[in-house]
Amino acid sequence: MTKTDKLLEKPMKWYHYIAGFFAGAFLTNGVPHFVNGISGNAFPTPFAHPPGQGLSSPLTNVLWALFNLVAGYLLFRVSKIDSKSKLGLFIFFVGMILISIMGSITFMDKAK
Repeated sequence: MTKTDKLLEKPMKWYHYIAGFFAGAFLTNGVPHFVNGISGNAFPTPFAHPPGQGLSSPLTNVLWALFNLVAGYLLFRVSKIDSKSKLGLFIFFVGMILISIMGSITFMDKAK
């Protein structure tokens, strides 16, 4: 990248980083719901009783996963993250890491 290219490159706004963080979280959250749903397994969703603790049907999980994946994709597009934005990518992956850790702690007892 030349010096001129760097000058023409627009810096990301603060809200692009927030969108990137939530893009990572939504995309990651869609994975367990999609996998359990298409496997025919019940899995907790926000629509279960009690929310997040009871089990939802496989169809509910697939629909919830698709919502998460679409929302994550749209947020990723809004975030304008690309391979040149090291901080943007870092924040995107932090969103993925945090939702992964939270999910593993939350659903640890549900697998037994």
